[in-house]
Amino acid sequence: MSLMVRFAAGLLGLFGIGLASLGGAAPLCTLIVDAGTGAVVYERGHCAERVTPASTFKVPLALIGYDSGYLTDEHHPALPYREGYVATDPSWKTTVDPTSWITNSVVWYSQQLTTWLGPERLQRYVDRFGYGNRDLRGNPGMNDGLTQAWLDSSLRISPKEQVAFLAKVVNRQLGLAPKAYDMTARITAVGKLPGGWDVHGKSGTGFGLKLDGSGPDLTRQVGWFVGWAVRDTRTVVFAAAGIDEQPEPTRAGVRLKQAFLAELPRLLDKAAPGTP
Repeated sequence: MSLMVRFAAGLLGLFGIGLASLGGAAPLCTLIVDAGTGAVVYERGHCAERVTPASTFKVPLALIGYDSGYLTDEHHPALPYREGYVATDPSWKTTVDPTSWITNSVVWYSQQLTTWLGPERLQRYVDRFGYGNRDLRGNPGMNDGLTQAWLDSSLRISPKEQVAFLAKVVNRQLGLAPKAYDMTARITAVGKLPGGWDVHGKSGTGFGLKLDGSGPDLTRQVGWFVGWAVRDTRTVVFAAAGIDEQPEPTRAGVRLKQAFLAELPRLLDKAAPGTP
């Protein structure tokens, strides 16, 4: 059985289709909530467990960037890659704008934004958002919170907290400029699914903690896909997360996103609000 099929099979088990394996990964949570009523559409797994937000933190960073004026539209600022920037993916070694930042999940662009903001302003936004544990200290003794807190470090968030934050985003309850919501929706657009659902979201890949809590376990990836879906007058927000139980060659967030999107129309059309 291929890696993608095994991973998808596990996600189908998480979605209640009776398949238990996650390709060596343990499903963490799938949570879908009606943004208008607050009713739970679907919930399964350990949705209160906090893990690193990884690249899903780009959703709040996009809102902050547009609200603060650092980001101006879908293509500005376009920043050139410079030697010394984090570039674990070859696609990051080029000029990056807000759209390609989200599409290619470019870490160094996030770090340029947070460095420009400074620690006090970034902390004020995270506190206003009520985002996870709000801890931007970074790695102990490293003084690196401004560029590392959301990357397998001090900042942690649960699927329930992700969904609560996203509900505030789609309901425009964060006290931000209208442009911040509009532009963030544009650059996080994923596309239209069967059934007419327009999806916006961001995947993320990080690592689970070592059993002794001393740091990230580089053999166990954490995968995320979070966002919202709109059809006609209805909007739902969602968070899906899983943790690999063994080393895998591909990014957990990408695998999870693909499998989740394949199941999302069925879950939205067949699961009534309030279904456990």
